[in-house]
Amino acid sequence: MPLASHSTATIAQVLSGIDFPADKQKLVDYAQKNNADNEVLEAIKQMPEAEYTSMADVFKGVGQSNK
Repeated sequence: MPLASHSTATIAQVLSGIDFPADKQKLVDYAQKNNADNEVLEAIKQMPEAEYTSMADVFKGVGQSNK
C-alpha cells in the first residue's frame, strides 16, 4: 500500500526535474539527493526493476511495489 502512506504529489515533487528514461537506481539516487523522506524512498526502492520513461510510469511502478 505505498500510495496510501504518501501521495503521488509527494513522489512527483521529490523526483521533479529528473531526466527520463531512468532506472530504479537512478530514481532512488535522485530522491535521496532531493531529501526524500524514508517512506518515499522505501516506496521507490520497492518498485520493480525497470526503465521508467515518464512520471506516469513511476506511479505505475510504485503501485506495483514488491510485497
